[in-house]
Amino acid sequence: MFPILIKIGSIELRSYGVMIAIAFLAGTWLGAREARRKGFDSELIYDLLFVVMLASLAGARLYYVLVSQPLDYLRQPWEILAVWKGGMSLHGGLLGGLLAGFWFTRSRRLPFWRFADTVTPSIMLGQAVGRMACVLNGCSYGKPTSLPWAITFTDPNSAAPHNIPLHPTQFYELGTDLALFGVLWMLRTRMRIDGQLFLLYWMAYGAARLILESFRGDSLMVAGLIPVPQVASAVILLLAGSVYVARRRAGQPSERVT
Repeated sequence: MFPILIKIGSIELRSYGVMIAIAFLAGTWLGAREARRKGFDSELIYDLLFVVMLASLAGARLYYVLVSQPLDYLRQPWEILAVWKGGMSLHGGLLGGLLAGFWFTRSRRLPFWRFADTVTPSIMLGQAVGRMACVLNGCSYGKPTSLPWAITFTDPNSAAPHNIPLHPTQFYELGTDLALFGVLWMLRTRMRIDGQLFLLYWMAYGAARLILESFRGDSLMVAGLIPVPQVASAVILLLAGSVYVARRRAGQPSERVT
């Protein structure tokens, strides 16, 4: 694909960083729109952007560093900052963003679950746009396949193996993310308990990643056998499902059904 969009001398503009920036901007635009509809000040979303962006990027990179080759990064610690080369974990980014969002709502005295529902479509849209970074960069690539829709990376700067037909896992997840965004967008006005939409997002994405990860060719492995993202996705699915059931049983009504 196109890992490097522009190169002038030693200066490179990488598609990965550009698409991640666009993903945050797209999510912020949609979040501000939803905030107004839900009765929140849209400025809260712009305030949240900086906090969540830093926490998400830090979480995504640190998670990847810790579960991939931590000793290699200890020998070359400056490489930890080279996020433009790829090597980001979505699970780590989501965890970092979640912690930052929780801190933000507490510091602003906002209702966490209701505010979480507000930004849920934004998270899903941001993930979909951000997945284009992997399409262009060649990361998150699939296993070799002979299927007619296989994708072959030829750019020498691509993160994927070159000249080998691979499962287009980047497009699998892009399509899944867009589909989940569409479903969440339609359901956002039908929730009866605060936090429902947010927890449905975690359950749906956890289940989707459990399936999609089986096609990945670059998954980090536990004991060389089980993909780390599958373990993380299973934990997310179980935790979110448990909290969802508990809140449903508690029957806590939304402050305002919208």
